Amino acid sequence: MERVIIAGVDRSARSRAAADWAAREALLRGLPLRVVHVPPSSRPDPADQWPYRPETVADRAVSELTGRHRVLAVRGVTLSGSSAAVLRAWAEQAELLVLGLRGEGGHAGVAVGSTAAALAAGCARPVVLVPGTFAGRWQPGRADGVVLGIDARDPADGPIGFAFEAARLHGVRLHAVHCWTFPAQAARSPFPVLEEDRATWEDDEVQALSDALRPWLGKYPDVEVLQDVRLLAPAEALAHASGNADLVVTGQGATALALLRHAQCPVAVVPA
Repeated sequence: MERVIIAGVDRSARSRAAADWAAREALLRGLPLRVVHVPPSSRPDPADQWPYRPETVADRAVSELTGRHRVLAVRGVTLSGSSAAVLRAWAEQAELLVLGLRGEGGHAGVAVGSTAAALAAGCARPVVLVPGTFAGRWQPGRADGVVLGIDARDPADGPIGFAFEAARLHGVRLHAVHCWTFPAQAARSPFPVLEEDRATWEDDEVQALSDALRPWLGKYPDVEVLQDVRLLAPAEALAHASGNADLVVTGQGATALALLRHAQCPVAVVPA
């Protein structure tokens, strides 16, 4: 695997914000950045080529990035094919793929573009999807630098390891969120759940989260970790936590796709 970060770009300001996030991450990790543009298969009318032609998109993005980040090692690449397929193939040999949640072809009412959704659903490497409104900088005032969505009953090493390493690199707190539901028999019961039963079940979930994180706490002793157990749907809990975080880390699946529609900060979707 080549140690490189890839930023997928198009002509939108949203993708340039994502590329800037990727550039900062590349500088922090000491890695080169590849800016990849895959033009649409149908060539646009000349009037639709404003503000610049498709074949110049990658080079223009590189020029903007080097203007802001003088020591960044970056190169632009223009490729042909399906955006999702091309970026997925390039990401297979990279450390990280970064792109905006929605590209130039999206509609105003669509929160997640088709390329972002396809890559979040299935990519061999971690994918970071950046909301168009995100400023690109990690904010010191945010309580949680990294939020990790974790299933303590079936913990996945990929997302957990990515989240701990991101928290270590940025020197921020890791907020580990485990969500749970009432047992099936309680959920079906017509009677309210007794408070002592709820407390017992919650204690069991707290212990499960502690057990799942224990090996990682030993591996990353310098990372401050907030362990949080919530009686909520995972996507809802993580979307709420994203309002006070710089990065949310989750695994692939339905939770990630639901979270992306409401995330208020970049989301890293990491295969197990």
